[in-house]
Amino acid sequence: MADVRFDGRVAIVTGAGGGLGRAHAMLLASRGAKVVVNDLGGAMDGTGKGTAAAEKVCAEIKAKGGQAEPDFNSVSTMAGAMGLIETAKKAFGKVDILVNNAGILRDVSLMKMREEDWDAVIAVHLKGTFNCTKAAFPVMREGNYGRIVNTTSSAGLFGNFGQTNYAAAKMGIVGFGNALKHEGAKYNIKVNTIAPFGGTRLTATVLPPPVLEAMKPEVVSPMVAYLCSEECGLTGNIIVAGAGYFGRVAMREGKGCAFDGSKPITLEMIRENLAKITDMTDAKEFDSVNEEGMEKIFSNVKT
Repeated sequence: MADVRFDGRVAIVTGAGGGLGRAHAMLLASRGAKVVVNDLGGAMDGTGKGTAAAEKVCAEIKAKGGQAEPDFNSVSTMAGAMGLIETAKKAFGKVDILVNNAGILRDVSLMKMREEDWDAVIAVHLKGTFNCTKAAFPVMREGNYGRIVNTTSSAGLFGNFGQTNYAAAKMGIVGFGNALKHEGAKYNIKVNTIAPFGGTRLTATVLPPPVLEAMKPEVVSPMVAYLCSEECGLTGNIIVAGAGYFGRVAMREGKGCAFDGSKPITLEMIRENLAKITDMTDAKEFDSVNEEGMEKIFSNVKT
């Protein structure tokens, strides 16, 4: 079979000045994509800015024979996201691929968390994903083609102490993708979400060196790149990736317990049936809220 290639495709990778973003950008470029390397160049808590990171990655790509353009806009504002799309259009004429990877960390327990710690993390991760996707979507729709890969985290999917801001943002991104897959379907725009385990500067402070080596970003990027490919027909998937492992995560709903809604439902009825309500045996995955509602809710309504 032929290699998976991106010749003629234009990709934007946010937060690509290092870590996971750099690895994604380098791999896409090595397979023929023209890449816009976006990075504000700030610290991992989102403070400060600079230009060296994005420019350095672009230089690496060009040294290997690829094409790349740096961008220094902040994804946390719509103006910055629009500027990013303009960078891509001016440099390469279009946008085919968007990898929403930019992120910051401000880990602290809820009791010690400041409002600005919450707002900053939400602004970069969740609003940044919205901003960039909102700006890129019309360009993709015009070309009747798009591949969007958003970045969630196991901290959001499963929880982690001291990361309520980060986890909330990351689960918001999952919900964003769940809805957007339906809006993109008509225009051949596929939307998937990656949950990476990557050894980056955001994780270097909490993981030992051997683990960081096993979790190097380059091990995650093949999954991200494949989700960006024309031959990939997946949409609405969440994929965990890291240390050589790849696996799909899905939301499922149990069979539950159906009461007669036309009669009063008491707290004691809930107590007596709690085991059945929370039982996940034979749980089912749904494609949309309408599918879930028709099967689980409306089927129990007496007409």
